[in-house]
Amino acid sequence: MIKIKGLTYLFASIAACVSLSACSSVPAASASPSTNATSSNASGIVAEANPMPDISASVQANAEAFPSCVTGLQARARTEGLSEATINSTIANLKFVPRVIELDQQQPEFSQTFDNYFSKRATEWRVNEGRRLLQKHSVLLNQLAKEYGVPPQYILSFWGLETNYGSYKGKMSVLNSLATLACEPRRSNYFTIELMQALKLKEKYQFDDDTMVGSWAGAMGHTQFMPSAYAKYAVDGDGDGKADLWNSTTDALTSAANFLQHLGWQRNERWGREVLLPKDFSYSHLGAKQPLALSEWAALNVTQANGQPLPAVDIQAALYLPAGHTGPAFLGYENFNVIMRWNRSEYYAITVGHLADRINGGLPLTVSPPEQPRLSREQVKQLQAKLNEAGFDVGKPDGVLGRNSVAGLQAFQRSKQMIADGFPSPEVFSALGLSL
Repeated sequence: MIKIKGLTYLFASIAACVSLSACSSVPAASASPSTNATSSNASGIVAEANPMPDISASVQANAEAFPSCVTGLQARARTEGLSEATINSTIANLKFVPRVIELDQQQPEFSQTFDNYFSKRATEWRVNEGRRLLQKHSVLLNQLAKEYGVPPQYILSFWGLETNYGSYKGKMSVLNSLATLACEPRRSNYFTIELMQALKLKEKYQFDDDTMVGSWAGAMGHTQFMPSAYAKYAVDGDGDGKADLWNSTTDALTSAANFLQHLGWQRNERWGREVLLPKDFSYSHLGAKQPLALSEWAALNVTQANGQPLPAVDIQAALYLPAGHTGPAFLGYENFNVIMRWNRSEYYAITVGHLADRINGGLPLTVSPPEQPRLSREQVKQLQAKLNEAGFDVGKPDGVLGRNSVAGLQAFQRSKQMIADGFPSPEVFSALGLSL
């Protein structure tokens, strides 16, 4: 579970991603080879990561500094009130993990398309397994819905996307990973705080080191909570005196419901929905910053995916086109924003919502995500430079297609009588004289 600033459509740094769903490959459950998740970052983009040229030097430098850093962590632990046994035994024996530095410093070079992301996550296996678990845990899930206001299908969808319903929770030592990152200067303060929280959890619940495993950056358990979230939102759902997110499904699902409630989940509201846009749609309102009332979308002839009118409900909704105008369109409601607070990724939020709908008996998408080319950062930089040259100011080319770039791209598309969806399609590259 991750909270970093999201970007529109493509590209952002992979460095701040921490959970299995956001950063690491999750092996398929034995029930089906189709459940394999691929590497993604936390801002709505999935990337093939190429290592930075100086990673080896960085690993060596961090390894050399690690022993003195551990001494500093021991001093910090005393100020945090941790026991001398923890300070002199657990912290003193923490190990540097080179692979953690390598993963942390990888940079995305190529984007992953929405089709590639979505198709590998909203699988039939996850739908069917979610439906089976909906029946198996119906009593608990209905209790959670009543107490926390989060319907069962959403809790299951998060669980399925984070760890394949608990079948893969990560294998790396949480304490060693967090210590390695705490001793890396770039984000030392954040990971030092997380390490101290993890050590406090270890003391409070008497977790052993073999239990405390997770992602390379310290996310833990069925629902991949970072230690600070674990400390704040984990719930002892089964009443055994311990909130155990590794070994207790009841604790894990109760904690997920509690977390979502605190993030602002709106009881009796859905996440959003797939919609159909009229052929003459103007695309003048796109993304989270330009929501309209549902009645306003209806007045623009936007309909449900089955062609029926949108509900006459007084709520705000934002339009998302993860694959441009040739792909599916979605209206995201307030609970879409709540999902984004769990993981700042539009791809992730759409997938959570749709998978929840399917688990609850809903149909597949009406418009399938189209196959599209993967774009490199360099290609997006070239696109941005061409837009600037053509008089459509998008700022300094950086390979990140943010709001300014989307607005400039839309203006260029309008100037060429193209559909102004702000999406970097092959047609846009061709119109700018660029090849893919």
